[in-house]
Amino acid sequence: MGGFIRLVAIVTSVIVLLGFGFFAVDEMDKGSKTQQQALDRELSGSNAELDVVPVSPTPDEENAREAQNSSVREVVDDANDVLLAPFANLIDSNSSWVQHGIPALLALLLYGVGLGFLANLLPKERTHAADWRAAES
Repeated sequence: MGGFIRLVAIVTSVIVLLGFGFFAVDEMDKGSKTQQQALDRELSGSNAELDVVPVSPTPDEENAREAQNSSVREVVDDANDVLLAPFANLIDSNSSWVQHGIPALLALLLYGVGLGFLANLLPKERTHAADWRAAES
């Protein structure tokens, strides 16, 4: 049982890390555009804020994301949405890095460290039932 829980911890941690990695790549790709928009807002005196991509998207945002991404990426994103859902409403920030980073960190702590710790607490199977004092043949 401990081996299964350890496997679940590893798989969920990999999904969370892949989801955050995909987010980071997207953010780096649009970094230049974000800087240009910020400069335009500052020069025009507009106080409009940038759109922050939510951790748990609405159905409309989900449809738009599906149109942009490959099927493998969308499977990882959908699984990541489910895993991060308990932590999505805990963070209220204008920074998309904070909105995605903190839930990912909390998910890694819960799923990776927590489940790994639980797996280590479970009793392990004994490989032999012989008495340690008995002579080996």
